[in-house]
Amino acid sequence: MALNIVPFVSVDNMMKLVLHLGPERVMTEIAGYIEEDFRRWESFDKTPRVASHSDVGVIELMPTSDGEMYGFKYVNGHPKNTKEGLQTVTAFGLLAEVQTGYPILLTEMTILTALRTAAMSALAARHLAPQGATTMALIGNGAQAEFQALAFHAICGVTHVRLYDIDPVATEKCARNLSGSGLKLTRCASAEAAMEGAQIITTCTADKQLATILTDNMVGPGTHINAVGGDCPGKTELHRDILLRSAIFVEYPPQTRIEGEIQQLAPDHPVTELWQVITGAAMGRTDARQITLFDSVGFAIEDFSALRYVHDQLKTLPYSEPLDMIADPDDPRDLYGMLLRAKARAA
Repeated sequence: MALNIVPFVSVDNMMKLVLHLGPERVMTEIAGYIEEDFRRWESFDKTPRVASHSDVGVIELMPTSDGEMYGFKYVNGHPKNTKEGLQTVTAFGLLAEVQTGYPILLTEMTILTALRTAAMSALAARHLAPQGATTMALIGNGAQAEFQALAFHAICGVTHVRLYDIDPVATEKCARNLSGSGLKLTRCASAEAAMEGAQIITTCTADKQLATILTDNMVGPGTHINAVGGDCPGKTELHRDILLRSAIFVEYPPQTRIEGEIQQLAPDHPVTELWQVITGAAMGRTDARQITLFDSVGFAIEDFSALRYVHDQLKTLPYSEPLDMIADPDDPRDLYGMLLRAKARAA
């Protein structure tokens, strides 16, 4: 393919790719790519995402590079959008060669972000959750819920998901979409009820506020908490006392201390970086009665891994279209001449 032609994965083609491979396979394989990249964590450029906040949401850029490829994601988070019939989160991303600076992939990332977020959650739980955990409470049954359930089923062996949302319509939607998945589903009338018998708790609500989805008395010993919904300043889901009882694991502390559940704690409160657990440089769960918490906010390396995964799939799958997006004249010094030649051809 010519250097000026970039593979573009539209929403339609992303859906075709995911359906061709199967969502559970895609999330399992993305988790593998993330784990590979976390094992070489120190080779990446790292910076907190560049965020533009407003009263109604946030727009962010998430860049990183491993020295050979550069990637970024554009993503928004607007909780109010749901009431307007719009997505809370939308995204697109780009992968480029560092050597030339030329893009090698442009893709939708609204669907891809949902897949990689769930893959990251399940990957963390595989390293942190109690051994033999089979039941998960899923609190917040919106756009991310089904992906989380399927990822935990495929990657962690979860077989029973207990569903709760303040909107019963969301719970019915989630249960309907997961029918036939092989999961046992229980609709619950409260968050407390959803947590009965659950060894894993996933919170993925969308309100842009300092909420208390879980209180301290709701979380028993030996639980793993996967906190997904708190992902920007002023947006949390857990009571502070839960954090004080938990061993906390994060992606990138400079970002998580601003955006995650730990924004409620002192800046020097101890946390463990998940990449260190994956490489064996730090301990994960150390006790069967320990409460572990993955304070998930999403980090650029995870998106890089997802972009790398899609790029690799396109080597054998036809789910992209050529996009003529780079001006590349025959003589690099004669960009204006490229315009003149186009004018002559048009005439």
